[in-house]
Amino acid sequence: MQNTLVDVLRLSRQDNPAAPLAHLPDGTTVSYGAFFAGAEQIAAALVAAGLGPGDRVAAQVHKSLSALQLYVGTVMAGGVFLPLNTGYTATELAYFIADASPRVVVCDPADQDAVAALATARVLTLDATGQGTLTKAAQGHPAGFTPVARGADDLAAILYTSGTTGKPKGAMLSHRNLASNAQTLADYWQFTADDVLIHALPIFHTHGLFVATNITLVSGGAMIFQPGFNTDDILAALPRATALMGVPTFYTRLLQCEGLAKAAARMRLFISGSAPLLAETHVAWEQHTGHRILERYGMTETNMNTSNPYDGERRAGTVGVPLPGVDLRLTDGKGKRVEDGQPGIVEVRGPNVFKGYWNLPEKTAEELLPDGFFVTGDIGTLDADGYLRIVGRAKDMVITGGYNVYPKEVELLIDAHPGVVESAVIGVPHPDFGEAVVGVVVLQSPDATTQDSILGDIGPQLARYKQPKRLFFVEALPRNAMGKVQKNLLRDRYAQTFTDAP
Repeated sequence: MQNTLVDVLRLSRQDNPAAPLAHLPDGTTVSYGAFFAGAEQIAAALVAAGLGPGDRVAAQVHKSLSALQLYVGTVMAGGVFLPLNTGYTATELAYFIADASPRVVVCDPADQDAVAALATARVLTLDATGQGTLTKAAQGHPAGFTPVARGADDLAAILYTSGTTGKPKGAMLSHRNLASNAQTLADYWQFTADDVLIHALPIFHTHGLFVATNITLVSGGAMIFQPGFNTDDILAALPRATALMGVPTFYTRLLQCEGLAKAAARMRLFISGSAPLLAETHVAWEQHTGHRILERYGMTETNMNTSNPYDGERRAGTVGVPLPGVDLRLTDGKGKRVEDGQPGIVEVRGPNVFKGYWNLPEKTAEELLPDGFFVTGDIGTLDADGYLRIVGRAKDMVITGGYNVYPKEVELLIDAHPGVVESAVIGVPHPDFGEAVVGVVVLQSPDATTQDSILGDIGPQLARYKQPKRLFFVEALPRNAMGKVQKNLLRDRYAQTFTDAP
């Protein structure tokens, strides 16, 4: 009996189950054999709890190896894994449970009663140490569970989008989507059984769950499994590791640590994603460590689409070229390709592209086109060599006086000003222009610079309609769990800037 994703994930170490998979914070090591045996027991417990093929398992749990076994065990049992951010409130959780109708919900023991009041599903628990009613139930079953047969087009997971516009949407990911992307990335980034990955990412997101975890399993490598991001823990792990996957915040904070260059001496690869990496961070990292960070581009609906090459030029400020098997085009949003060098909406097609949005056929038809291309909503440019540069989101583009302004162009100029740490450029309502360009800026110190000095510096480099009409200075930009700036919150915060003016 075939279970497409599970067969792919366990293939590399079937002949050597004693090989190490996870080095845990307490100093113990879990082998491949022990990991999959535990996943089999969880699969049996889920079936005993009433899970059938295609049923959803919603999991709002802390990061632990048992949580990863829950993911694999759900797929083994023929179910559809639905990871949820541990920061979601009861109100948010109620929406996901009502929308996805899971058969089983797994949560922290402290939340059991509250979750039980929201769901008609079976509620099981799992705490930060990997213990709870789920593991107790699993221990009552022997290992050796035979995975439920599932085909390549059957669902393996549903991941909800961040919901920056409207309600979050459930992206339906098939066995083929996840298995093919893991195999492609492991090959493209040259992961082998000799690799040891520092796993410090959350596992409710595609980056930590499907990229970091799946690649490790597919390649037969090992991971140094950390509960979260901590610079001291990562510095201590670097001499024992070969690879690190992180968000830009990982790298900016590590750059402030003494001993980074020495600790990173034997590392093979540093990968960044989930949010744009500033070109200056790329340059600073190479100056400090001798390594060029490999930046790639993906999203909830597609996993990874492009990557800078492993062997070849890693261009700062770009997210590389389309991965093998992925087609990419830039359009005007109406199906017409843009001229070479011009910005356009990124559309992608390939085995990594999801099957659609859960319970939203109209939204699926709107964004998943008849020819198989998915409209990402990102705006990008392609250089002569085919490297993609993301310049913003279509929803973030500012239209002022009938002219399009791409925020990234303005942000790069503001960020280059002395005294500026970073910026976010947004559009807010304006009675005359429709929208006005506004910059939200983080300074190195409150007295580092002024609005007039920044605007005076960038003004000669921008057409007048692109120049910010106001700058606001803040201590930090709002970000989601993966480090992406939440421009929707900034638009709400400064929405009345010009509409209240006389």
